[in-house]
Amino acid sequence: MTAKPLRADARRNRERVLEAARTAFADEGLAVPLDEIARRAGVGAGTVYRHFPTKEALFAAIVAGNLDTQTEWARALATDPDPAGALEKFFREMVEQGVGNRAFTDALNCSGVDVWTTEAARAGSELLDALAALLTRAQQAGVVRQDITAKQVKALLVGVLAAGDWLGGDVQARRQLTEVICAGFRTGAR
Repeated sequence: MTAKPLRADARRNRERVLEAARTAFADEGLAVPLDEIARRAGVGAGTVYRHFPTKEALFAAIVAGNLDTQTEWARALATDPDPAGALEKFFREMVEQGVGNRAFTDALNCSGVDVWTTEAARAGSELLDALAALLTRAQQAGVVRQDITAKQVKALLVGVLAAGDWLGGDVQARRQLTEVICAGFRTGAR
C-alpha cells in the first residue's frame, strides 16, 4: 500500500520544517530542540511531529538530503579529466561543507544519534560508493596511492572536521591541513 500524497498545505509545512531544520541543525547540531525548529518554521510542534515523529527522524531526513546532494556532485566529478584533481576537489568541498555546519559534522562523525538505520544509511552508502569510484578512477590512472581506501578518505575527512574545532576556527590552519592530506593522496607522496 502506498502512502497517500500530502495535501498542498501539508507539503508546504513539511518543506518549511525541513528548511528550518537544515538551518537549525547546521547552526546548533543535534542540540536544537524540536520546539525551536517548529518556531523557526512558523508551525506548531504538532505539525513537526506529524511529519517527523522524532528529532532523529527529522535529522535523518536532513542528513539524507545533504548526502544525496554530495553524492550527485561526486558522480558529476567522475567525468573530470583530472582524476586526482577531482578527488581533491571533492575532499576540499566536503571539508568546506562541514565547517560551520554542525549537522554535517555530527552526521559524518555518527555522533549524538544513530541515523544510519534509516534513509540516511542508504544515502551514506551511496556517497561512500561515489567516493570509492572517484578514488578508484584516480588509482587506475596511477596518480593516487593504491594503498588507501574510500573509508580511509572518509576517516581523514572526519579528522579534518574534528580538527577544525581543535584549531579554534583558524581557517588558514584548516586549509593547510586539508592540503597536506590531499598531497598525501598523490603517488610518490610519503
